[in-house]
Amino acid sequence: MKEESLSLRFLYQTVPGRFCLKILTCRWISMMVGKFLDSKCSKFLIPKFIKKNHIVVDDYYCDDFESFNDCFTRKIRENRRPIDLSEDHFISPCDGLLSVYKIKKDLVIPVKQSQYSVSSLLKNDDLAKRYENGTCLVFRLCVHHYHRYCYIDSGNKGKNTYISGNLHTVRPIALENRPVFTENAREYTVMQTEHFGVVTQVEVGALLVGKIENNHEEYQFIKGEEKGKFLYGGSTIILLLEEGTVNISAKILEKSKLGEEYEVKLGEKISE
Repeated sequence: MKEESLSLRFLYQTVPGRFCLKILTCRWISMMVGKFLDSKCSKFLIPKFIKKNHIVVDDYYCDDFESFNDCFTRKIRENRRPIDLSEDHFISPCDGLLSVYKIKKDLVIPVKQSQYSVSSLLKNDDLAKRYENGTCLVFRLCVHHYHRYCYIDSGNKGKNTYISGNLHTVRPIALENRPVFTENAREYTVMQTEHFGVVTQVEVGALLVGKIENNHEEYQFIKGEEKGKFLYGGSTIILLLEEGTVNISAKILEKSKLGEEYEVKLGEKISE
């Protein structure tokens, strides 16, 4: 974590780092790195990745990885992530570290060295208004987490909306409080769920790679069904909930009030 913090500070809070960041966020760089990680040439990275991140291989289907991304998007064995199928239980869509925010007009959501309001996250003011006084759930996936995610209820979804990322700069005087940051590439869908109203789910890609692969466009889904996956890169899932539709667990809310994240697993109950 210390090494990671130093490298991020270099990238976001120094002049040489800002120059490197401009290069790293070029789309062609991401495409090149992504193609390498999809190729057989990347297989040599797998043993070190598994060891460094203490991945329990027996939890996954690990028979024959053809590339590093095969390993990164490894599929977990069914009994390792049981889905809570009770209709009134709201579940986590993924493994990750959860933070909960009350949605007010001035809400700023910190996501991977970026800062978003709900409106800027979606680039859709009308949709953002639906969630005023509602709840925003931010699931931060680290590199070692399981990088597939599921539907939190049964229902129907619309088409996916993709928003490409941009690099933003600010004046040096603001560097400490709001550094140069990337507006990450992201994809969202609006889901009409059976038990929790209209939920918007946003998948946010990571710096450099962090490719998002959703399985469906317009679609009738069932609770616990796989919705998609992230390729290499730590990633984030954001759920926007309408006011009064879900009561998040008190122990999770207490952690968030203290500015702490709560670790969750895919399919586990996170409501009262």
